[in-house]
Amino acid sequence: MRKHSERGGAMVAAVVLLLPFLFPTLFTPFTHALPSLLSEWNAPKPRHSRLLKSALHRQTSDEQLSEMWMPLSNQGWKPCIRSDIITSSALTENSQGYIQVFLDGGLNQQRMGICDAVALAKILNATLIIPYLEVNPVWQDSSTFEDIFDVDHFIEALKDEISIVKEVPDAYFWSTREYYATAIRATRVKTAPVHASANWYLDNVLPVLESYGIAAIAPFSHRLAFDNMPKEIQRLRCKVNFQALVYVPHIRALGDALVSRLRYPSSRVDSANYLKKVGDSKEKRGAGKFVVLHLRFDKDMAAHSACDFGGGKAEKLALAKYRQVIWQGRVLNSQFTDEELRSQGRCPLTPEEIGLLLAALGFDNTTRLYLASHKVYGGEARISALRSLFPLMEDKKSLASSEERAQIKGKASLLAAVDHYVSIHSDIFVSASPGNMHNAVVGHRTYRNTKTIRPNMALLGQLFLNKSLDWAEFEKAVVEGHKSRQGMLRLRKSEQSIYTYPAPDCMCNVS
Repeated sequence: MRKHSERGGAMVAAVVLLLPFLFPTLFTPFTHALPSLLSEWNAPKPRHSRLLKSALHRQTSDEQLSEMWMPLSNQGWKPCIRSDIITSSALTENSQGYIQVFLDGGLNQQRMGICDAVALAKILNATLIIPYLEVNPVWQDSSTFEDIFDVDHFIEALKDEISIVKEVPDAYFWSTREYYATAIRATRVKTAPVHASANWYLDNVLPVLESYGIAAIAPFSHRLAFDNMPKEIQRLRCKVNFQALVYVPHIRALGDALVSRLRYPSSRVDSANYLKKVGDSKEKRGAGKFVVLHLRFDKDMAAHSACDFGGGKAEKLALAKYRQVIWQGRVLNSQFTDEELRSQGRCPLTPEEIGLLLAALGFDNTTRLYLASHKVYGGEARISALRSLFPLMEDKKSLASSEERAQIKGKASLLAAVDHYVSIHSDIFVSASPGNMHNAVVGHRTYRNTKTIRPNMALLGQLFLNKSLDWAEFEKAVVEGHKSRQGMLRLRKSEQSIYTYPAPDCMCNVS
């Protein structure tokens, strides 16, 4: 009787597991969670076992390590932000009206939008209302500007540039997100093209300001051109990005604590004292060095890439289902094979692959690695190969107590802000794939002349496809292919972002 009961229970369990595949429409509400669940049924195994085994027994010379950690030399450029000084009283008297912007996207996309909003207010000689940050539909984070950035510092830093107010003036109390969501409004501008020129705003938004005293622009992300802008506008964008946008004190304090604990592993203090000055707990020996790895390998990234990550049929099915739900299958990469995508450098690097890259570049198993990542698709099983290569890998949870993280828990924008802060202050930064976080950090590190490793995605894709490579061949190809990708300053080209390539707009040539 007992055997029949156990057998029946097993059959019921099997049926339950197959239900999502047999009747997918019944499980539509759970499709967001389903892919992650399915992918963990078959834990991903290392895809490059031969290279991984060799990397685990690698020997790194002192010369290699010294060269790897060596700071960048002077590249002939320095931060250079100049602007004409205009008194705030004159700005207020001559203001053409109020500008509102509604910013979507994640933290780093919103940072760029804030910089552009200040520039636009200058172009229109308008007063800027502190930007409204939309709730991110993916992370469901409702953090406001004031939750993330030091608003008083922001206003003070820009007081000689533009007039800024924290809230919508009483005379325009009706100008809210809800007001613009319910009907077509004369004061809303929603036709701004991507990378619109200054003249477009003068022709289309200034008349709205002159008629109504306020103009609300939504959408606004990526809606201001990088080219053909007056120098003072470009320098103002730089000033906002590098000087005015400062995180709130508790984010900076936690960021400083994490940096201190990475540099001085034995100096960790209890949560009640983490705000004390970093210098109080420093050891007499020199500060340790650390690498920040931005591991952009979440569910959205994995699914949208349409690449194969070694999780078997269950993972392939889960990612295909997710693509169908989120993008209705309209993903360009789906047209190509995994081999074609990898050879073109269009697949994000897995934790295992980014670990092999770092090992080949000369980082040994004593390297302190900080993992800047919201959530890794596949969980700890996906990270295990990387952790085996770099056992001293840390993240927010391992470095800070739950009490210290209480103010940022569950808030994607605040979590990203801490990672952004630590990334800027690290000795070396490397990102597993391009994106807004990568672009934002690279811009700051270029401005500060600190080392950043840019993976050669096409080269790595081809190397990982070649299963006959031994470790010596792989290592040599990686080193050769990354000699010019470790922080060498690159001047901004036409249409490129000033926030990723701050020279020459934000910097002066002093060579």
